[in-house]
Formats: sequence, C-alpha cells, structure tokens
Amino acid sequence: MGPTPAAAIQRSDDLRRQNKRRILAALRVQRALARTELAAATGLSASTVSAATSELIATGHLVEADLTPAPDDDTARSAGGRGRPRVALSRRPGAASVAALTITVNAIQVDLVDFAGDTICTRSEPSRTGSLAQADFASRISSLVETALAAAPKGTGPLSSVAVAVQGVVDAEGEVLHWSPMSPHRNVGLAAELSRTLGAEVRLANDADMIAAALHHDEPERFGGDFAAILLSYGVGMGMFLGGTLFHGARTSAAEIGHVPFEAGGALCRCGRFGCVEAYASEYGIWRAATGADPRVVPAEPPDRAAMAGIAARAAAGDACAIEAYRTAGRALGHAVLTLYTVFDPVTVAFVGSGALAFDLWEPVVREALCGPSTGLPYEGALFYGYPENIGLMSRGAVITALSNLDRTIDVDRLQSG
Repeated sequence: MGPTPAAAIQRSDDLRRQNKRRILAALRVQRALARTELAAATGLSASTVSAATSELIATGHLVEADLTPAPDDDTARSAGGRGRPRVALSRRPGAASVAALTITVNAIQVDLVDFAGDTICTRSEPSRTGSLAQADFASRISSLVETALAAAPKGTGPLSSVAVAVQGVVDAEGEVLHWSPMSPHRNVGLAAELSRTLGAEVRLANDADMIAAALHHDEPERFGGDFAAILLSYGVGMGMFLGGTLFHGARTSAAEIGHVPFEAGGALCRCGRFGCVEAYASEYGIWRAATGADPRVVPAEPPDRAAMAGIAARAAAGDACAIEAYRTAGRALGHAVLTLYTVFDPVTVAFVGSGALAFDLWEPVVREALCGPSTGLPYEGALFYGYPENIGLMSRGAVITALSNLDRTIDVDRLQSG
C-alpha cells in the first residue's frame, strides 16, 4: 500500500529542505560557487540546484555575484574571448548571525559572526567570574553579547545561535555547567538562562573540545582522523575526535585526562584531590614547582601568560628548578598519554596552551614514558604537535560550533530579516 498524498507531500518537502541544506553546506566550505559547481559539489542535478537556489535567493539566504569567466568555460568562447560572466552564489551575510563566547577564569570574550562566516566584531572584558553570584554570572555574559550586537553595523542578521566555550565539565547535551574553576556554582542551567535573555539557541561546550573542533576543521591534513587535543593551561583538559566525531561521554563532556591519578598523595589539585596529572602539568603546577611554592596549596590567582613565559625562558637559560618543573610535567603528561593510548591506541596529539612554550623540554620525557620497559607495547613514533596559543583556538572552535548549530537549525523556507 503506497503512501497517502499527504505523506508523499511531506516527504517531498523534506527532500527539498535537505537539498537546500546540502547547498548551504557546500557554500560553507567554498565561499562562492557557480550553479554548475554546486551541482558537482553536492551531487544534485542541475535542475534541482537551480530550483533550490532560486528559493534560497528568494528567502534571503543566498545572493548572486558576477565572476570572471573561467578560461575553459564554454560561455567564454565568444567573439573576443570575453563571454558572459559566470554567476556565483554565496551566503548572504545578513541572513543571520551567531555569537561565540570564550569564558576563562578571569575574562569573557564574544565574537559576533555573520551568516557567511566573517567576524563582525569582537568584544572582551576582564571579569572576576569566581566572585559573581549565579544570576550575575549569566547576566554579565548576556550584557557583553548585547554590547557586541549594539556595536554591529546596520544589516547584521538576527542572532540565531550561540556557542559558549567554558572551562570545566558540561553535560552531554550542552545545557548545564556541572563544575568549573571559573565559578563556585555547580549544576547551573546556563544555556537556558542565556537563551531566555538573548532569544537564541545556546549550547555550552568544554574548552578543550572547542580546541579540538578548531584543529579538526582548519587542519584536516593533521587532524582529520583520530586525535586528541590536550590543553595545558590553568588546568589540563582534553578534547578528542574518534571516527570523525567529537568524543563525549554518556552524561558529560568527559575526557578529563587532567584528573587521572599520577602520584598517590602527591601535590594538591584544584579539584581537591592529591596527585592528579593536572597538579604537575598545569600552569599552577609548573609555577609551584619552578618557584618552590607549597605543593599542597593551589594559588588563589592563576599565573598569567607573562609569568609562564618567564619560567619557560628560565628553563631555556638552564635554570635547574624551571627545567625540573617541566620535566616533572612531562612525566605526568607521559603517564596521561600512556593511559590514553592504552585505552584508544596511539592517536596524534596536539598539546595546546602555555605548557607548549617549553615543548622541547618536556616532549622527550613524554616519549620516554611511552617507550619505557614497564609499558608493555612501546609506542614509538607518536605524532605530537605544540600550539602555545589556546584562546584563539577556543574561540575559533566556538565559532565553528555556533555556525554548525545554525546550519542545522535554520529555517530554510522562511524569509529572513536583517
């Protein structure tokens, strides 16, 4: 028995929307494409592309622009070789906008990005997030987004998606901030609070996950397959891609490799336990060891970038305490990477953050841990890369995530404002 007419219409509408999304996805990768190029990129027929793009132009998702004729284009083979200009299609910037928020222990940054993927403006402000009341925490974030929207030029599209990169543990759905070093509050429904204020879909994400998303998107030649991004900043975290998909736990963002036990009864970690990997390989762990501070006390304020650069410079100049601090960090990281490899087999690893400033000092120590006699199967030739700058990658990952969420949810049949 065949489908009812209503069901057939529904399927036809769904297929039409799916085709539109395929076209928009192709134009997210390639900024401008002619209709023939879109057909090749999407695998859709020329007639389907023509019909779908006409509708997307009418609803304000796409715009047309003339391109110089391709040298081998049949349309260019006219008198004088000039030919008819090719018409390219691209996303209309004003169809919508997204906000990418990066929240760290003492700072909040927002990047406002248009539908085409270009940054409209960036705003940041110092903020002692640890001393904010729960209600003030959400309102401070919303206020900065609203400031960015107010500064945006005329024609900026409506805010339609927000991605928030946060330090700490969030739930698997990206709605609840369970725990974070940047706030004393626990199990905060931050996504819902921000969504009510901003009138847009909001999703939270772990900061290391956003770093991994940025690397996967921007450097597929290195990070297109299985890999881990280990964040060496105020804390130690990890984002991971397996099978082309960002790894999450069943309930949370998971991958808290910084809290793998390293030394029983050892240095105090900010999580309250003793001997975690983070207690040795984080900024505060390295700073404590290099300055001779009490390993049973977590500094009230994290060492800043200048302080960490100074320790790296001391180590490079031969300072014994600084060198030993990084070697200890390397032993802790080696233990963490060995644990990772034992569970998942060897994957490429990107070490990101201020810890990578002294990559050359501790990287050999990590390799020693992977190839020592106690490890069973030696993991030789592991691929490691160092990226000292983490905030830029966090914000880039949040932008990619916000745009992806927008592409997944935007109404391709509705006339857009802006």
